[in-house]
Amino acid sequence: MTSITSLTAAQNFVAQIHGNDRLTIVALTGAGISTDSGIPDFRSPGGIWSKRQPVQYQDFVSSETSRLKDWDHRFEMMDVFSRAKPNAAHLALTRLAETGQLQCLVTQNVDGLHQAAGFPEDRLIEIHGNSTYATCLDCGRRAELEEQRATVASGVSPCCNSCGGLLKAAVVSFGQEMPEMELERAFDAARDCDLFLVLGSSLVVHPAAQLPMAAVRHSAQLVILNAQETPLDSLASTVIRTPLAQTFAEFSEDFDQNT
Repeated sequence: MTSITSLTAAQNFVAQIHGNDRLTIVALTGAGISTDSGIPDFRSPGGIWSKRQPVQYQDFVSSETSRLKDWDHRFEMMDVFSRAKPNAAHLALTRLAETGQLQCLVTQNVDGLHQAAGFPEDRLIEIHGNSTYATCLDCGRRAELEEQRATVASGVSPCCNSCGGLLKAAVVSFGQEMPEMELERAFDAARDCDLFLVLGSSLVVHPAAQLPMAAVRHSAQLVILNAQETPLDSLASTVIRTPLAQTFAEFSEDFDQNT
């Protein structure tokens, strides 16, 4: 395993990835890709969950008090997300998709920054859902969060205008089933790539942490870009410890100059 801690060396490494158009790439992103955009992570000391415990799915379904607590949290996060902008790492992944190298991007994030960076929707898999809008738990109809503020402020949890079902932020909550179709697509992609990139994920949450292992078992090269050690570092051919936005800053500039 090669460990890279020099920013220049890291930038040269990712430039080589961009320069190899024969690579079929799949990427997995976690909270670490968005911290440079001003979004705090969830699990680190001082992170979101150290300040506010998440509402379990069964509690959301069964308790009005829990639903209102969850909605209050979603509005708080919406305010954070609305101020955040994609950074160079988000944009670099979009560039790789535009060149045809990046076949699939699997994200654990719920902040919508990949969409804001223009990443193609048909190649993006959000395995933990999306916290920037809501859906009906019964009919699946989409609803915008901002439109629910007045209802929540009145002390009532929002319901679907179409069928009357409970509205909930489209994120996968603790205790809620993971989206089977999205997971199947993610594992299929992982098993059919030459290079699997991990960007900003601690690789401690399953089943996402199993994706790099599936890729390696099918002979893919694994490269992990994360500030801290992960349980899968020993499987990687290269581990990069430099800040993601800085690592990909020149990547985006070089791409723009060549297009």
